[in-house]
Amino acid sequence: MNLKYHFKEPTKTNEKPPVVILLHGFGADANDLFGLAPFMDERFFVASVNAPFALPFGGRAWFELYFEGGQVSGFNAKQAEQSLDLIQGFVDGLIGEHNLDSEQVYICGFSQGSMMAISSVFRQPKKFAGAVLMSGRAANEMVVEENTAKLKDFPVFVTHGVYDPVLPIDNGRATKEILSRLPVDLEYKEYEMAHEISQASLTDVSNWLSAKLDESK
Repeated sequence: MNLKYHFKEPTKTNEKPPVVILLHGFGADANDLFGLAPFMDERFFVASVNAPFALPFGGRAWFELYFEGGQVSGFNAKQAEQSLDLIQGFVDGLIGEHNLDSEQVYICGFSQGSMMAISSVFRQPKKFAGAVLMSGRAANEMVVEENTAKLKDFPVFVTHGVYDPVLPIDNGRATKEILSRLPVDLEYKEYEMAHEISQASLTDVSNWLSAKLDESK
């Protein structure tokens, strides 16, 4: 396993449990989203993953950002590609190591982690059962055109804060617009929050994941 992670096993066990994979944001680490694990459906195996790149000021990233005048001016595209490759391999390794249900893999990300989550889905939609994108951004460049048909009815839940100062609400609305042009099963919600996961948004995410699990039976 190339990526380190924390995990919580299900308390309602199945022969092969479904899994939720959590991808943290820029400057955080696996501990950040692991705090969500107790709020997830008790049928899930929950894995919170450490991004591969250490930042000089602390924390980790899926890819480094370049700043100019206090604003983001670019990003390390090579690192983003490396992270996507690592995530794909991580999913396969995690399923094998813990004997998980390969048909019930839900990928969830916050901020930069949500960008990695949706990019992973665009790359290999058949590897995942659904995606949750929290306070992030999808871009047209992420879409893999030859995989578009494979996204038919693919479940995606997007959450964003209307007061987000890091990735303003326009990013959430742009994500909605991009995904609305694809054949996915999209749910989009805005919340009275900043760049964070509020109790209301967490409750909705947890309920959405539970519902998708119930629908899969």
